[in-house]
Amino acid sequence: MNHAGFKSFEEAGQTVLKYLHTRFGFNLWMITRTEGDDWIVLQSEDNGYGIKPGQVFRWADSFCSQMVQGKAPRIAPYSPAIPLYRQAAINKLVDIQAYVGQPLVKEDGSLFGTLCAIDPQPKSEMLIEEAAIFELLAQMLSYILQTELRETQQIRKAEHFEAEALSDSLTGLFNRRAWDKLLELEEERCKQYGHPTAILMIDLNDLKITNDSLGHAAGDELIQRMALTLKDNIRSNDIVARLGGDEFAVLSIETDLENAEKLVLRIQHALVQAGISAAIGLAMRNPQSGLSAAVLEADEKMYQDKILIKSNRMG
Repeated sequence: MNHAGFKSFEEAGQTVLKYLHTRFGFNLWMITRTEGDDWIVLQSEDNGYGIKPGQVFRWADSFCSQMVQGKAPRIAPYSPAIPLYRQAAINKLVDIQAYVGQPLVKEDGSLFGTLCAIDPQPKSEMLIEEAAIFELLAQMLSYILQTELRETQQIRKAEHFEAEALSDSLTGLFNRRAWDKLLELEEERCKQYGHPTAILMIDLNDLKITNDSLGHAAGDELIQRMALTLKDNIRSNDIVARLGGDEFAVLSIETDLENAEKLVLRIQHALVQAGISAAIGLAMRNPQSGLSAAVLEADEKMYQDKILIKSNRMG
């Protein structure tokens, strides 16, 4: 199995999972991503459990969470014989009698996720003698992953450069067509690597009042100040777009909820400093529903924030 022949981490993963199932059986082989409390299924070779990519479990409930800490073995031909595995909460969801697990690591040595397998029947103790092959395949997948993640930054830059042709003439931000295209490309990466990603939907509150009372030139100046404020408060690889009129959006890439909430606070503070009133809605990508659902959720939260701001003004 020559890793140089694989076009991607996804293709390598699929090949490895099929190979492992063919050679060792097991009803389920998976490649997973750990992110905070979540244990996300990226790829699966399922033959009985009904586990699909995109499903999310609690990391602390899994056998793998004990395995990566070195508290329980990487190979358990009869997992109930291991106290920590026998007591794991995942047993309440699925029947597990045998387990194999290997960590997948990022370039800095931190945990990315796992290569793992479970089966509802015990396996032969001879399985332990195959430890070297499981470790080798996990190392190979980690290496391919690390290479791809390094390349991803350059790919994003190229995508952003190409999308710059689709820019909003007033602000220089990406327009809706560019936003839709970049969102679609990022969703594919999220599916492959399980990246946490945040969506911010932002709406100016006073554009119509400004246009009506001060003229459209003043309205345009307000839109431009809004665009500059957003650009000044996001990271270089994040995406900010003007979707039309007084609507703006931010795609904050590889960001967890804590950092996404900090971004919202940073933007809110900057808008106050700039004398701009705007409503903001934040939503995190759910691996089961994707970025398009997060956009709708963030848009709804933005609308709720707009109602709250209006209510406070009236009060």
